[in-house]
Amino acid sequence: MTARIAFTLNGDALTLPAETPPGMTLLDWLRAPAPLGAGLSGTKEGCAEGDCGACTVVLEEAGGHRTPVNACLALLGQMHGRVLRTVEGLCQGGAPHPVQRAMAEGDATQCGFCTPGLVMSAWAHAREGGAAHEALAGNLCRCTGYRPILAVFESLPEEETPPPATLPAATAAAEFTVPGQVFHAPVTLPEALALRAAYPDAWLLAGGTDLGLRVSEHRERPGRILSLGAVAALRAVEAAPEGLRIGAALPYGALLRQLDTMPEFAPFAALLRRLGSRQIRGLGTLGGNLGTASPIGDALPPLLALGARIEIASAARGPRRLPVEDFLTGYRRNALAPDEIITAILLPRPPAGALLACEKLSKRHDQDISTVSAAFLLRREGARITEARLAFGGMAATAARAPRAEAALAGADLTEPNFARAAAALAEDFSPLSDSRGSAAYRLRGAQGLLMRLFWRATRPDLALEVQA
Repeated sequence: MTARIAFTLNGDALTLPAETPPGMTLLDWLRAPAPLGAGLSGTKEGCAEGDCGACTVVLEEAGGHRTPVNACLALLGQMHGRVLRTVEGLCQGGAPHPVQRAMAEGDATQCGFCTPGLVMSAWAHAREGGAAHEALAGNLCRCTGYRPILAVFESLPEEETPPPATLPAATAAAEFTVPGQVFHAPVTLPEALALRAAYPDAWLLAGGTDLGLRVSEHRERPGRILSLGAVAALRAVEAAPEGLRIGAALPYGALLRQLDTMPEFAPFAALLRRLGSRQIRGLGTLGGNLGTASPIGDALPPLLALGARIEIASAARGPRRLPVEDFLTGYRRNALAPDEIITAILLPRPPAGALLACEKLSKRHDQDISTVSAAFLLRREGARITEARLAFGGMAATAARAPRAEAALAGADLTEPNFARAAAALAEDFSPLSDSRGSAAYRLRGAQGLLMRLFWRATRPDLALEVQA
């Protein structure tokens, strides 16, 4: 096993000293002085929560993809075998990169604190393309205002032909040990399962967008970490006639590239684009979303509505599969045994002719936690509803379906009064809590409104049901 973390930083191959803590955040390592840090202060710390984007760096990946990530959430051990670029690595022969020059000449910077993160997001956007607003959603700027920044993002020419990737990809399992901490980085599923059986109390790290907060914000120092990000079998996505098999450690950004080729999943893809930011989606995974069993996990209602199954495995008993509703057992609880790992999500395609709708209520359109989320699958024959699968997040201790509302629609005619009765039945399905994101009454009314909007989606697809200023 490799005893030292090795990766490429700004074009240079690095092998870190053996005493470098693998469980420190990438941001802390970048800013720390040598020999236990890179001494690169361009990457900034703003919120330490993955919200402000001041810490944005970019992973250069196979296929020429540039994936922005939050250095405040990524752990240093996750960089083993990766190719990383920071703002210092953009200069060309000592001269500013065209993106940096465009930011300066476009009056898109004032104090400059947030600018390095903005530059890195813009550099990734120039390769990845897409909507400029989406590329900018994970970066804050409190002094310049967004008009000149957005103008720069919109002016960047897309780089259509990616160069060949040079990746020092990890091909062998690694273990990084320092006093008080061990970081395991297996590369095969059998290795990962064996380690899980041997160390059931280890932190199980997929992308780290949730667990990373415990290090960056709460300054926890776990004694043992089992990182799944280098296990190729857990990062694969396979399309079949019946649906998708999604590796549990596949980042959302890579999943979106697959979903964008499948029009039937367009509503799910649109919802995932509101899950955090490009930086969060560069690390975050479906497996992590399921593993944390959050009651407001954005991706969970679509899995429930589509009837997804979770594949989990242990070294001793092999694989087993569970429907999502059986996997989620309560608030932050799931059906994983101590020696098990989530290996894949089996996502069925929506049935031909069915209507899939995915919804999210939050205070901001992008980069915000849901107050209420929902996903609906509606099947019909003529004017009669044959099946309604209605799933909600933020309404109970875990994401859940609404059985009474579903029963009110099953076999009923596709009419507004029938949907009103189903909406009223939500009060029997859920007793939501009040918190800082919304009161119980607001959550119930919001969920009812989303269900009524499903009626209009089904009967008047010509209507503009969402307005974005």
